[in-house]
Amino acid sequence: MIINVDLKHTDYNIYIERGNLAKAGELFNLNRKVLIVTDSGVPKEYAECVASQCKAGFIETVVQGEESKSIEVYEKLLKKMLEAGFTRKDAVVAVGGGVCGDLAGFVASSFMRGVDFYNIPTTVLSQVDSSIGGKVAVNLGGIKNIVGAFYQPKAVLIDPETLKTLPQRQVSAGLAEAVKMAVNFDKELFEKIEASENPMDMIDEIIAGSLLIKKRVVEEDEKESGLRKVLNFGHTVGHAIESVAEGGLYHGECVALGMLAVCEKEVKERVLKVLESLKLPTSFKAEKARLSEAVSHDKKAGASTVTVIISDKIGTFKMQEESLDELSERMEQFYL
Repeated sequence: MIINVDLKHTDYNIYIERGNLAKAGELFNLNRKVLIVTDSGVPKEYAECVASQCKAGFIETVVQGEESKSIEVYEKLLKKMLEAGFTRKDAVVAVGGGVCGDLAGFVASSFMRGVDFYNIPTTVLSQVDSSIGGKVAVNLGGIKNIVGAFYQPKAVLIDPETLKTLPQRQVSAGLAEAVKMAVNFDKELFEKIEASENPMDMIDEIIAGSLLIKKRVVEEDEKESGLRKVLNFGHTVGHAIESVAEGGLYHGECVALGMLAVCEKEVKERVLKVLESLKLPTSFKAEKARLSEAVSHDKKAGASTVTVIISDKIGTFKMQEESLDELSERMEQFYL
């Protein structure tokens, strides 16, 4: 399956097919120097498979986890490209999850003011969501994704076979993002996930359905001035929980918790059951002051209000501005 993301200034293809990893050299232009960014949690043969299809592939493996989305690691990768003599005609490829995609994409966006970037997501979360849309970033001062850019990939390659090596917890965390999009945009997809005993049995359909949602949103609002804000459903509270958890929870787990704060009663009951069936966390406790401080630093917060995405009916959404005090009330369930 090929999904084309058509933006005003560029377009690119998402290639979804089992066995695609071995076709990277056919689908991407790898006949040049290529920095391949992967992490220690990704089977090394994935990056090696891509490198074998490059004219000159340089594999850089960062430590698995959010700590690698730092200015220090970002600088290290830029220096590697500089030392290897990369030019504007060369490329960067991410092979891994959202951390690799964010980090490698930001490196590609800034080296010599921008080189080609390709994304090969290997986690459920990155395959259903973060691999497309062009958001690339690193963290700074404990604030997630606070330094970054909008930089679209040249192409995205998705091979669902790469998901077979994932631990169940990572699979569940990724599926939280698919649930997020279905709650707001696709009642039928949500109901299929809701009725499924094992959503991984329909993962190809979930990936395609999620990406078709995100494609439509990104095409309408690339730079998050309107509709794209809806994709932050659950993220404002989720990012606060993620900051306070200090690595104790995966991103998707935090988004799952964040959704519970912004679903109205009827929707919350259904979403809660789905999250429980996926073995995702549905409770979290922290000091009120810490969570409130974290949410006030969220990059989507304005001077005095936050744009909050609310779901009061499956398949729909509403945006509303709320004060930090109002948002704090929504987080009451997470306070010690």
